[in-house]
Amino acid sequence: MLIFKRIIEDKIKERLHKGRAILIFGPRQSGKTTLSKKILESYGDDGEYFNCELSSVRNNFEIGKPELLKEMFDDKRIVVLDEAQTIEDIGVILKVFIDTYPDIQIIATGSSSFDLANKINEPLTGRAFEFILYPLSVAEIKRAIGSITQAEICDFMRLGTYPAVVAEKDPKIKEDILKNLATNYLYKDVYTFESIRNPRIFENLIKMLAFQIGSLVSINELALSLGVSRATVEKYIKLLEQSYVIQTIRPFSRNPRNEIKKAFKIYFTDTGVRNAVIDNISEIPERQDKGVLFENIFIMERFKIGSIEAFPPQIRFWRTRLGEEIDVIEELEGKIFAYECKWNNKNQVSFDMFLKKYPHARTTIISPESFM
Repeated sequence: MLIFKRIIEDKIKERLHKGRAILIFGPRQSGKTTLSKKILESYGDDGEYFNCELSSVRNNFEIGKPELLKEMFDDKRIVVLDEAQTIEDIGVILKVFIDTYPDIQIIATGSSSFDLANKINEPLTGRAFEFILYPLSVAEIKRAIGSITQAEICDFMRLGTYPAVVAEKDPKIKEDILKNLATNYLYKDVYTFESIRNPRIFENLIKMLAFQIGSLVSINELALSLGVSRATVEKYIKLLEQSYVIQTIRPFSRNPRNEIKKAFKIYFTDTGVRNAVIDNISEIPERQDKGVLFENIFIMERFKIGSIEAFPPQIRFWRTRLGEEIDVIEELEGKIFAYECKWNNKNQVSFDMFLKKYPHARTTIISPESFM
């Protein structure tokens, strides 16, 4: 059985017992439960795991009564509250508990930032460290299996990198796991915590976005095609991002007149989920969309790398009104890094126009051969 060492694990351990809660956000099935239980292992009987989706656990959470939690936690030094977004007023409750019992380390996980983060961030200002656990990064997979071949990169582009998918050896079962994940898990929190009046429109929007990865998104066109208001489309896109299904990318601009400033692009947090949404998990070499899939997986790798940083780089794209474009722009500590993703490295790439405006930027072409 493959065991994956997550890149945020050491960062979390460094911040334990500092008088603050640890918050781990991320999509369902990304490995939050496995990671939190692994951290608990070294504490033995001094640690305890609680599934907050169980009513027997939720009944112990009440505003102004930290002693109820203390009784449930007994004399544990560290406790995990898994799926904490199911607890009403979780932020206020944890604030009072941390102030009352600062020696007990709380690790709270949540599969939806729109619920857990909104209810927890303000009450826990100055009382929590936050982390995002994405599906596996290619670096994490490499650490577990050794070297990564180009064929394996194609598999990641096709089937994604959720732990259960990567760990499974049988190709058919891999596909079944992916389809089950894409249909039964990822939108659960959206349907549970938000009022989706027409689930079919919501799911049609997801499919439309899946066909538009790497392209400029028009809210007006989506609204017209779906027969709903612009506000509804904007709300649904926000929910998809807050539940870690998609990632929006904004344009990079220092205000030259001919640079796009307001448009945005959408990529899927996991390319396998994207492919399942459009019902196309065919092999990469024969696909027409392999270029944008390669771009998608590279961009998400940059987000995963940034997830361990206290101040992650800003990830943007660059485009002029004349159509000149750079796929990925990262800005970190005043330095600009420009990446152009090319599945076929024979295609010519020019950074000339970008370098005229940003002469100190560092430019790199990313191909399957140079991906690792």
